[in-house]
Formats: sequence, structure tokens, C-alpha cells
Amino acid sequence: MSKINVSNVTFCYEGSYQNIFENVSFHIDSDWKLGLIGRNGKGKTTFLNLLLGKYEYQGAITASVVFDYFPYPVTDRQKEMCCADFLEEWKAGGEFWRIICELEKLGLEAEVLYRPFGTLSHGEQTKAMLAVLFSGENDFLLIDEPTNHLDQMSREIVKEYLCQKRSFILISHDRNLLDACIDHVLVLNRHTIEIQNGNFSSWWLNKERTDAFHQSENEKHNKEITKLKKAADRAANWADRNERTKIGFDPVKEHDRNAARAYIGAKTKKMQSRVKQMGERMQREIAQKEGLLWDIEHPVDLKIMPLKHHKERWILARNYGLSYSVPEKQVKDRTAFNRKIVLQEFNFELNQGERVFLQGENGCGKSSLIKAILSHSGGLQKDADSRMDLESLPDTVVETGEITIASGMVISYINQDTSFLKGNLSEFCKERELDESLLKAILRQLDLERVQFEKDMADYSEGQKKKVLIAASLLKRAHLYIWDEPLNYIDIFSRMQIENLILRYQPTMLVVEHDKYFQDKIATRVVKMVP
Repeated sequence: MSKINVSNVTFCYEGSYQNIFENVSFHIDSDWKLGLIGRNGKGKTTFLNLLLGKYEYQGAITASVVFDYFPYPVTDRQKEMCCADFLEEWKAGGEFWRIICELEKLGLEAEVLYRPFGTLSHGEQTKAMLAVLFSGENDFLLIDEPTNHLDQMSREIVKEYLCQKRSFILISHDRNLLDACIDHVLVLNRHTIEIQNGNFSSWWLNKERTDAFHQSENEKHNKEITKLKKAADRAANWADRNERTKIGFDPVKEHDRNAARAYIGAKTKKMQSRVKQMGERMQREIAQKEGLLWDIEHPVDLKIMPLKHHKERWILARNYGLSYSVPEKQVKDRTAFNRKIVLQEFNFELNQGERVFLQGENGCGKSSLIKAILSHSGGLQKDADSRMDLESLPDTVVETGEITIASGMVISYINQDTSFLKGNLSEFCKERELDESLLKAILRQLDLERVQFEKDMADYSEGQKKKVLIAASLLKRAHLYIWDEPLNYIDIFSRMQIENLILRYQPTMLVVEHDKYFQDKIATRVVKMVP
């Protein structure tokens, strides 16, 4: 066992006036299974990059271990290649037999290494990277959100796999994954950094107790400060009034007051000393109070204004099928096509007041169903965040069966893709006819700092981009809220805010989301889809 020491580290991105880390010091053991927790933009991925030596910083980070990072970067050239041909570029010196052994633990055959990487599913790509990552010896691994875009089955496999491993830092907002896989937490609080033994739930329980204690201590100090201030004001007023009685008498006619005057002066001086002591005590109380609430999360209650519709049944699909044509890879002129079936004889309905979660493996047609609903409802817009991927296919989409949407339905949609977000928030609001001040107010409630408002959204973290889409969806008054993987990259505290929002206002929703904790808490019904 060796230690990774972080000593007085200060880091700030070039061009930014705000430090991400300032005089940070702590140490971690290299055999820990460490969960890294914090709000979006607090510097979780930045910290991993500091460990990798990618940025210059003040202070010192010392370690006797070799770091490796997930996910590996994938170039366009590598997407066309078989994994086996470029594994050395990911992990120099990695032994092929070890990678195959790790793949078996992840439930994959070695043949995935001989298929072009770009043709693998999200789950297969993630598992291949993890197999390469854990194929080394004595490495300390930095794992950054491994379950994003994975279906629940793949998440379970990854969770079971990581449970068997150690010597890593895991960034994840999946509470089930954190509870199962980690034995320590490193928390980037609002103003401080803390390390605790245990998993997410044990840390959260301790945090709730600590926050409650600090709240009560803060109230106690506030009461004491108020009481001391009132007492000090009374004593000061009495001293001033008493001191004024020494002035304005004739010493010849009232010679007997000379002795009283000295007595009054001594009494006033004593009272003024008491005032000074109370002032000093007040400062001590204020000093003890300072910092008590620095790290307490104050999640603001979000609001949503869903519309009512006169119909009870909003969506009905009967024996619905969806397929499209794709070019055969073997035909270079791309004139020959195969038909890909996405949905077949699918039956589904959504009624007013329901919160239906679509569940199934990646590729089973969840997103395609959503896009079909958007198309039939007239919700297919020109802007990038609601454009159907099906538009780009080489042949027309073929539908069978029937799908009907209640007339006049207004839909608020969150796309799982964020790559189209560019430019500043003002341009974003103008393009979508949103109230800019209200959008920014919601983003502040989701803990996006004001300094981010003037930045290009292309420079946002993935979590910050998701918050923009969530805020835009909440701002739009709609009958139905269709969210396609809305929580990817969203921090745990914001997830709790969104859960409270939905449970409070109970909008009608159609959701694709693989966070089981979120699904169990929010869904009124789960529809399982099979490829």
C-alpha cells in the first residue's frame, strides 16, 4: 500500500479568474476504492487530469503508482480499425491474454476485439475499454463516469465487475453504483474537501446529520449574538446616560456632588468594560459561527407548469412497426440497401398523469419510438435538439401499424445528445423564444454559476450542457414532457432536485433513463422493450 499525497495544490484554468482548487491538501491510499463526489463544475475531472499531469499547477502531487484513465480517447482512424490493432496505443505493454480474461469477466467474447470499434455498441465499447484498463498490474485507475449511455443490464454488469476490483477513483452520479463499488468517498464540497470511510449512502447519512448539527449550532450562535448585542446596547446606553450626569452642576453650590462624581465615573468605566467584554464575546461567537453553513447544500425547489388536456389517453400505438434502409458495407457505391427493423408489432399507450419509463437494452428502439412520437405530434422541429436522427438515413422510414397522438398536444423534449450546444445563452434563448432571465434563474437554481452565463456553451462540461436542456424543458409549458436520458452527467444533488420537482408537480412524462434509483422513485409504470 502506498499513498497519493496532494499538498497545497492551487489550480486555475488559463483565462479564468476563479480558482478550481486553492491550497488543497489531503492524501489517499492506493488500495482504496474511492468515489469522487461533487456538483457539476466543481473540478472532479479536472482533479483526475491533475493526477495525470495534464495541467500545470502550484503545489505538489506525489505518488509511487502509475495512473491510467477511462475513457480512452478514440480517433476517427481507430473507429474504422479493429480494437486488437490499436490496443497498444491505449495501454502500452498491455498483455493480450489479460485483456481477454477481463472481457470474460464482463460477459464479452474475444471476438469484439476483431470488429471495427465504431460498430460496437456503447456497452461493448465501455466494456472493451474497462478490460484494457484493468489488464495492467499495480496501476491506480481513474474512471470517469463509466455508465453513461449504458442500459440497466450493462450497468449491472459493470457494477458487478467493479465490485471485484480495487485501487481506483470512480467518478459517477449513479447512487446504486457508488453504494456497491466504493469503500471511501472524496467529496468536493462547496468550500472544503473531505474524505470519509464508507459508500455514498453512509456519507450522505453523515452529511445530513452534520448539516443538521451545523444548522442548530448556527441558530444557537445567532440567538447568542442577538442576546449579547441587546445586552451590550443596554449597557452602553446606561453608561452614556450615567456619564452625562457628571456634567452641568455648580461645584460651589453643589460641593457634595464631587464625591458622587468620582463614584459615577468609576461605575461608568466598569460598565464600559463590560460592554467591551460583551463585544469581544460577540466576535468569538461570530468566529465560531463562520463556516458552519459553507458546505450545506440549499437545493432550491424547482417549478414546472404542466398544461392540462381534455383527453385522458394521449398516445396509442397498436402493432406499430418502424424500419429503415441502411447501405450494405460491402457495396462501395452505396447503391444497395438492407432494411433494419427497429420496432415490430409494438403496443403502447400513455395516459394523462402517468410517468412511463421505457426500459430495455441499447438498440431496442427506445429513442426511435420517442422520435416517431415527436414526428406524429408535429413536435419535429428544425432546431438541432429535437431533430430526428432518422432524417439522415439514406432511405425513407417505413412505418406499419398505427400510432396516434392526441390533437393539440404540446411536448417539451430533452435530447440525449448535447453536441449541438454552441454559442452563448442569449443566442440559445433567442433561437428557441425562451425568456432569458427565467432560464438563467433556473440554471442558478441548478447551481450553474453566473460566471458561466457569458461563456460559449461548447466549453461547458457535459453536466452543465445537460442542465441547459433541462432548464429549457422546465421553462416550456407543455402537456407532455419527453426526456431521453436526461440525467447523463448530472450531479447527485441536482438529481435530487429534479426528483422532488417531479414528485411535487406530477407532470405527465415519457422517460428513457437508466438510473435505477431515479426510476424506482419517479416511475408510475415501466415498459420493457425488447430488440
